[in-house]
Amino acid sequence: MRRSFRRGATKEDTRRVAATVDPLEARLLPSDSVRIALVVPVSGVLGLMGPCAINCALLAAEEANARGGVLGRPVELVLVDGGRPAPEVGAEVDALVRTGTVTAVAGAHASDVRLAVVAAIAGRVPFVYAPPYEGGGRAPGVYFLGETPGRQLAPGIEWLAGARRARRWYLLGNDYIWPRLVHASAHRRLHAAGASVVGESFVRYGEAVRWLERVADARPDAILLTLIGSDLVAFNRAYAAAGLRAARLCGALEEHGLLAIGGDATGELYASMGYFHALPTEAGIGFAQRYTARFGPDAPMLNAHGQGCYEAVAVLAALSARAGSLAVPELDAVADGTAITSARGTLTLVNRQVRHPVHLGRADGLQFLPTKTFQ
Repeated sequence: MRRSFRRGATKEDTRRVAATVDPLEARLLPSDSVRIALVVPVSGVLGLMGPCAINCALLAAEEANARGGVLGRPVELVLVDGGRPAPEVGAEVDALVRTGTVTAVAGAHASDVRLAVVAAIAGRVPFVYAPPYEGGGRAPGVYFLGETPGRQLAPGIEWLAGARRARRWYLLGNDYIWPRLVHASAHRRLHAAGASVVGESFVRYGEAVRWLERVADARPDAILLTLIGSDLVAFNRAYAAAGLRAARLCGALEEHGLLAIGGDATGELYASMGYFHALPTEAGIGFAQRYTARFGPDAPMLNAHGQGCYEAVAVLAALSARAGSLAVPELDAVADGTAITSARGTLTLVNRQVRHPVHLGRADGLQFLPTKTFQ
């Protein structure tokens, strides 16, 4: 549903302004709003992350509107399904940018889709990418909020190889750029820690469970899982059902995924993320309260991918306020030092990316218990 923005409206009125529209509606119906393409999966292997991500982005848009909008105009979100093949997503984003339908892009999706989106926008509009990623990828107007492998997974690898004496590792991931570059980093870290890689596989979407026997036959002490979405869920579910007990370190497992697995009682399932819902911080508790107040107690569970979309929209609002513009050169000129407050606390852009503590969480039933924090 589309709504108008009234100057001088009350805070409660402006909260109702933010809306999500589909790309076709957005192209057919002009608007005086600042339209942000929200690229999140609502289908495919990562479709599970969509509902919470949309809610969190909507919350950020409504909070921006309550402060007067972006550049004095309300924010609308144009929902682009980032779960489709990367070329399809890139083509749709290109059409939205080329026609002037959107003036910015925010996203939480796989890295192959990210590469397609960056190529599609070609520096014409800003793009804030929220999830952990493989590093590199610098381009005008592109801002990163997630961790690179050295920040996200290296501390957990080193802790398991050291404190837990996990010497034999199997690396299992989906077959695209993020797992491949994460594994390359993991090989170096494991070698330095005196551990060995006893097996490595990259699998097509939907085929992860087929590799369970091969992983088990390698008798690893620990498994690095760079599977994503439903593949990560399916493998962990099958692994537990088979009675296997090696430590598993995941780079993309969050609360929704743990719920889909059915929880874990082995004490050997770990995830390394910048945010967990259970973190007992003032910022995290405050964010959860605002989320529940807006969407109700039965809303999709908060998780790292979802709150990352809140951050992406909030960063776009903060950048535009600082630059007085949404033009990429002006945004890049003021990006360093731009800060927001999110569930993770204060985030500040430096060299168009964020550096923030990473938490190693151990699955305990249906929740993650923060085990170690790495600065």
